[in-house]
Amino acid sequence: MSLNKWKRHFGFTIVFALVLTTLAACGSDNKEKAAAEAETELTVLLDWYPNAVHSFLYAAEEQGYFKEAGLKVKLQTPADTNDALKLVATGKADLALSYQMQVAISRAEDIPIVSVAAIVRHPLNRLFALDSAGIQSPKDLIGKKIGYPSIPLDQLIVNTMVESDGGDPAKLNYVDIGWDLIPAMTTSKVDAIIGGYVNHEKPLLEKEGMKLAAFDPSAYGVPDYYELVLTASEAGLESKSAAFKKFIEAAAKGQQYTVEHPEQSLQNLLDLQNENFPLDAEIEKQSLDILLPLMDAGSEPFGSQTEESWNAVINWLNEHGQLKKELKAEDAFRNL
Repeated sequence: MSLNKWKRHFGFTIVFALVLTTLAACGSDNKEKAAAEAETELTVLLDWYPNAVHSFLYAAEEQGYFKEAGLKVKLQTPADTNDALKLVATGKADLALSYQMQVAISRAEDIPIVSVAAIVRHPLNRLFALDSAGIQSPKDLIGKKIGYPSIPLDQLIVNTMVESDGGDPAKLNYVDIGWDLIPAMTTSKVDAIIGGYVNHEKPLLEKEGMKLAAFDPSAYGVPDYYELVLTASEAGLESKSAAFKKFIEAAAKGQQYTVEHPEQSLQNLLDLQNENFPLDAEIEKQSLDILLPLMDAGSEPFGSQTEESWNAVINWLNEHGQLKKELKAEDAFRNL
């Protein structure tokens, strides 16, 4: 082969290789673009500022489980936690973390939301009493001051506990303390509080040096309810049921990762914390240790719900006049 022919041949080879490389790069870019375009976007509202209970969601995001499921998930904190269900019901968010009892009450008010997964499977809300108050069981609250956060449902929980323990709820003395739960206890403004969580207020109070007695509502006549559930709207379920199922499956992977790597999951949460909602690493570690067993569904899939649980909650709320109309369990929840 002559030198000129060799040069032309070599030049053609280089050009051809460049074309193939360019086409491959374009193909790769197009695939990535197509994959991005194919992702389903979901806006998910938290129940409160990001904390240990949300570790599984941030783990699913950080580990790429949502992306693998073809989802682009936006985790948001609502301006007011009471707005989450309304925002989902009106289509302004796709999913929201909320509370089983609140879902039942809302359904009875014709708000079209449905629970699609149980996240925390047992009550976190506990009755806390100062050790110095000498309260050995709920009936000992009679003659004491009980702080509650302006929520009648919390009063109902305590009334049920006291009655179940053999006391007379009519003799209870409630003090509306809003959300100043911790100051009310540290200043002895009240002898006991309801509305505080075993994974949050309890460790915070104990860090302040307070000695507490804690009582689980489900041990005193209140149903063993799901504290935290994932909710969707009826309209959302019609249009995005497949995406919601993928979200729950990815979230389950996030939960499994959190169970197997609690320190890494918690550190990931701490690294992402919002400066407006600073976290206490020590408290969040205690919180996660408390939460993981309460989020465990055992042999059932993560997030699974039972009709038995929903019937128990609905019946209890109905017996105490909390539901505006008759409600069937099948209308309040769905396992995807």
